[in-house]
Amino acid sequence: MKIYQLYHRQALSLPIQEAWAFFSSPYNLNDITPDFFHVTVTSKVPEKIYSGLMISYEMKAVFGISMAWLSEISHCDEPKRFVYEQRIGPFRLWSHEVCLTEQDGSIVMEDIVFYAMPLGLIGQLLNKFLIADKLDRIFTVRHNYLEARWG
Repeated sequence: MKIYQLYHRQALSLPIQEAWAFFSSPYNLNDITPDFFHVTVTSKVPEKIYSGLMISYEMKAVFGISMAWLSEISHCDEPKRFVYEQRIGPFRLWSHEVCLTEQDGSIVMEDIVFYAMPLGLIGQLLNKFLIADKLDRIFTVRHNYLEARWG
């Protein structure tokens, strides 16, 4: 199984509690992703996330095809970091860690993603010719939105 990694780091001018409130809410996903990636949260999500929380989504990320995604907040250290991992979805493995580090009244946000494709060699080819580019666009749009709002 080939494991891919994405890493993005960005300095943002907002207090850590405000950053935590924004990034830990799945309801903000559509604001920070491209139009082709549409997310509908299909489960109830409490005001504050916690380790063990399961969140279900309906996503349209590739060719507008709707797919179910179930994630678990596997680690939660408010307001510093949380990790959500796919339990059901399109990837063989998906783990996304969001780290927030306070720095002079602002924050540094880091996204650390590990993922693996299903389907062996076919999945690797799909990643090379389709998925890697889509993921790159998702994080580019995310970066640009955050820069415009809190850069």
